Amino acid sequence: MSASTGPPDPPAPLLVACALGIEQVALRAGARRAGRAGGPGGPVTVLRTGMGAAAARRSLAHALAGEALRDAAVLATGFCAGLAPGMHPGDLVVAEEARDARGRVRCTGAATLVKELTRALPGRTVHTGVLAGTDHVVRGAERTALRGGGAVAADMESAATLLAAVGAGTRPVAAVRVVVDAPEHELVRIGTVRGGITAFHVLRRVLPAFFEWHRSLPPPER
Repeated sequence: MSASTGPPDPPAPLLVACALGIEQVALRAGARRAGRAGGPGGPVTVLRTGMGAAAARRSLAHALAGEALRDAAVLATGFCAGLAPGMHPGDLVVAEEARDARGRVRCTGAATLVKELTRALPGRTVHTGVLAGTDHVVRGAERTALRGGGAVAADMESAATLLAAVGAGTRPVAAVRVVVDAPEHELVRIGTVRGGITAFHVLRRVLPAFFEWHRSLPPPER
């Protein structure tokens, strides 16, 4: 007779990090719609880090220091600036890599996220590539320079969030952002409110794709 192997290890918790209150509202509304609301340890923890890289690093370090989220997979999300001509508010960006002045980190399972986002939000354009970290809202020439450096989108927290996550221990990390402004739709223009509403409604619908990404991950090593 073969010895029993016992039940499989449970998956690591899922920590979804965002910066802004309005992003947290959208994500929590999406979790309620999906029937998957939860707290620390599962099935999903939505963490509002506050704005900026320093706030993201502090919040992640504090969250991951606790036993419940020690092994959590981390996914950074929220709004971003699209850098490529032809991008529109409500487009999605799946990072293959996130980087800022402190370093860079490769993302886990980008192809899975693209597939699941396309399924969850049919008709929405999904871009992939480098997500650049900045310390302010980018416009005009700065947007062009970041694009010239290979980035497809920019935000202030994703790279800091993921770098802090992998700095606290080996774990899967990813970043998915919703475009709120783009070269032809900058924040200073009159279309901002409409673009923001579009991005909010898209963000409310991304969690099923995040759950599928999380489900596809191998169990954490013990």
